[in-house]
Amino acid sequence: MNLDLLFAIIFYALVLIFFFKKRERFEVQGKIVALYKTQLGIKLMDKLGNLTPRFTAVLGHLGSIVGFTGMAAILYMLIKGTIELLFVPEAAPAVAPVLPGVSIPGLPNLSFWHWIIAIFVVATIHEFSHGIWARLYKIKIKSSGFLFLGPILGAFVEPDEKELAKKSKPAQLAVFAAGPFSNIILGFICILLLNAVTAPLYATFHEGEGIQIKTIIENQPAAKAGIQAPVILLAVNGEATTSQEQFLNATAKIKPSDKVTLKTDKGEFVITAAENPDNKSKGFIGVSDFSIKMRVKPSLLEKYGSFTPSLVSWLNMLVFWLVVMNFGIGLFNLLPLGPIDGGRMFLTAMLGIFKNEAKAKKVWGLVSFFCLMLIFINLAPYLWKLLLFILKPFTLLLTLL
Repeated sequence: MNLDLLFAIIFYALVLIFFFKKRERFEVQGKIVALYKTQLGIKLMDKLGNLTPRFTAVLGHLGSIVGFTGMAAILYMLIKGTIELLFVPEAAPAVAPVLPGVSIPGLPNLSFWHWIIAIFVVATIHEFSHGIWARLYKIKIKSSGFLFLGPILGAFVEPDEKELAKKSKPAQLAVFAAGPFSNIILGFICILLLNAVTAPLYATFHEGEGIQIKTIIENQPAAKAGIQAPVILLAVNGEATTSQEQFLNATAKIKPSDKVTLKTDKGEFVITAAENPDNKSKGFIGVSDFSIKMRVKPSLLEKYGSFTPSLVSWLNMLVFWLVVMNFGIGLFNLLPLGPIDGGRMFLTAMLGIFKNEAKAKKVWGLVSFFCLMLIFINLAPYLWKLLLFILKPFTLLLTLL
């Protein structure tokens, strides 16, 4: 049974029931965005925004500096990643849809509840921070609440845009940067939590079982030997690979043309190593996208049962995804793209530089289009897989005719 699919069906069924029961409270925009408007949290935003106004103002200006730095960094990474995707074989896209069921190289599988909870926490902190800095500069908050962008759960804060436009450019920048800045700060807090609490606790209950390999590269030694992913690598030439360090040490000794014995959970395979594309003096077995396969320590499984280790593992993975999504969503929002935070910061900066609204908006439009094209190029592999998945039933039907 696919529990993620079952949880998703139950969750969205409850959401639909709530939507139709409270239909008059929802505002639907463009047929894909549904806003549930409330006054929730506005008094707290006002209180926090005016609790230490000088410190909050300084923090807001720091957020603007971090915002423009992050904008340059994410734009550089996106351009670099796009060039590699187009010209480097087997390069991974620089942008990926972080959704349950979507396999992203280098990241573990994302469960439905980890996705829902992490997205909601990230979005709530993001929007609440916009509200705090809006109230610091006496900008009215019309409403707050939660939203659905298609199936994606989020939150929103609705400042009075006319009042915001009348404020100084530093004030506007502080409001725009507040959301991504708060996500980046929360990301660092979650890293500390992960390293100091949940990861050590997870390591107490678990041990390495082997290296889980998700991708076997076509026309390379492992593929030629008939190894199919997913597979767990237990040993290389008799050396155990129950940790990443052991795996790297074992594979570092391999030279081109060496005979290599791979012990896996699907049996033993003997391959002839090829040349490593990055270093021709080293051997290459032809695998990628691997991680450590963990298991509960037998002694602790007997002592505590399966519930406690499973709970520790679940919490550790939640904190991990909070790190990933806070940095991912925070930095993505800093792209100089259209109406998102980075786009609004970029337009505000252009208006300050050019003193001419038409010229500033033209530059803003060109840069936004450039970013949109980069994102589309990086999402193309995932969109192609989605198209093939949709067409698969029709392909099977045609073969039967």
